[in-house]
Amino acid sequence: MVNPYLRMIKQFHGNILDGAHSQLIPLSREDFIELYRSLGATVTGDESTPKAVRVNPLVTDESTLIETLISQGVELEKIPFLDHGYRVVSSPFSLGASIEYLLGHYFLQETASQLPVQILSPSMEDTVLDMTAAPGGKTTQMAAYMDNKGSITAVDVNRRRLYALENNLERMGVRNAVVYNMDALDLPDEPLFTKVLLDAPCSGNYVTDGHWFDKRKKSHIQHNFMVQRKLLTKAVSLLEKGGTLLYATCSLEPEENELNVQWLLENHEVRLDDIDAPGSSGVTEIFGDQLDDSIKKCRRLWPNDAGTQGFFLARAVKL
Repeated sequence: MVNPYLRMIKQFHGNILDGAHSQLIPLSREDFIELYRSLGATVTGDESTPKAVRVNPLVTDESTLIETLISQGVELEKIPFLDHGYRVVSSPFSLGASIEYLLGHYFLQETASQLPVQILSPSMEDTVLDMTAAPGGKTTQMAAYMDNKGSITAVDVNRRRLYALENNLERMGVRNAVVYNMDALDLPDEPLFTKVLLDAPCSGNYVTDGHWFDKRKKSHIQHNFMVQRKLLTKAVSLLEKGGTLLYATCSLEPEENELNVQWLLENHEVRLDDIDAPGSSGVTEIFGDQLDDSIKKCRRLWPNDAGTQGFFLARAVKL
């Protein structure tokens, strides 16, 4: 039987880059898995990701902290492609309730979600915007890379989530961030920033949500990529020339990833940079459409290959 999603895409093939396709065909777990396999993945839909922590060098010495946690019975593995990340093999207590956690010595942060800031690599000379900052994992990570120098503008539209952001900034010893409760789309179109992080609101993926297949609809994905394109446009307007945009999602859907990057290249003066990260290259042939070859510079983390949740990364420079 032909996957109804793929059949639908082929039917609307000519308009796929504009997202003009039907929302009425119901999608099953098998439909999504077949879609991912059509993009080159060998996922099963049963993958999981281990817990991970990120050490905070603003307030602790990494080797001392790791020795302390090990002495308390925590078993950790250094993640080779992360600067300060460790997989949690086992722990006799909740790592979200330890004294070290409450003092901001580490952040509970999934492996793949530690990559965007590491790839953006903000420094103490940068003026950085975090467009969707709450609950603060990446904002606090940027402050550590910047050694609490430079400046971070942290924006989030959700007031309730902003409380978590503010608490995490305080707990992690962040002193170079200013928080705004607002929609990033309402920021003035002025090129004020050297670097912008857009960890975009997205459809998520099945690895971190056991009910993902049951509740995800194509209408959700269409809504998300339309919002993402608005945020991408705003991000470019806020970057100075030569500035860097890091676009990330925890979605596996091509509409929210490669097709958005294709749209970005066609509508804005940017170029893509290579990314040093695990995973595979961005897909450049989707539903029969050939995308810009530079999209290979993006990175896709398929759960079965990377051992993380699903993730997508693109780094663009404003021309």
